[in-house]
Amino acid sequence: MSKIEQIMRLRLVLASQSPRRRQLLEEAGFRFRTVTPDVDESYPADLPMDEIAEYIARAKAAAARPLAEADEIIVAADSIVRVAGQIFGKPADEAEAIRMLRMLSGRSHLVQTGVCLLSGTRQVSFTDTTRVHMDPLSDSEIRYYVSNYHPFDKAGAYGIQEWIGHCKVSRIEGSYLNVMGLPVHRVYDVLCKLKMRN
Repeated sequence: MSKIEQIMRLRLVLASQSPRRRQLLEEAGFRFRTVTPDVDESYPADLPMDEIAEYIARAKAAAARPLAEADEIIVAADSIVRVAGQIFGKPADEAEAIRMLRMLSGRSHLVQTGVCLLSGTRQVSFTDTTRVHMDPLSDSEIRYYVSNYHPFDKAGAYGIQEWIGHCKVSRIEGSYLNVMGLPVHRVYDVLCKLKMRN
């Protein structure tokens, strides 16, 4: 069996409710199942911004450990949006989504996804960062997007694979899949280089 066949046959557990993360792993051809662990997504107030997403990903992986079998590898991830010294997670409601998009309008921001891979014998975590350049958004465009796409389960209140990404994102620096919620190339790279096995 070739190395790539060995990697693609690994049994993964995706600790996430995100349909985008499921989609990305499916499209890449990984074998996995999903679990939804109960996890506290808060973080220490003095934690550096660059470490927040990875901290939460590690917490998700730890919470999923009791739900995984001995030969499975847990994949947990968390995404945040950073702009003007602020951290945006998922908006609580329509008003917060509108506020976030007004802040993102006409400027660049960072999308950071923290990922943790956890097996019975080792844990590896990392953060992937992409800079996204957003064109100016009018209030009518913001309201149109929020009303039609309901982005309440997305960090920063938008999905790059939706209308706002097609029509209002001028360019990105870094991984597109990272902005969607999972830098699959980095996950694959870790599995290949470290040969994570139990």
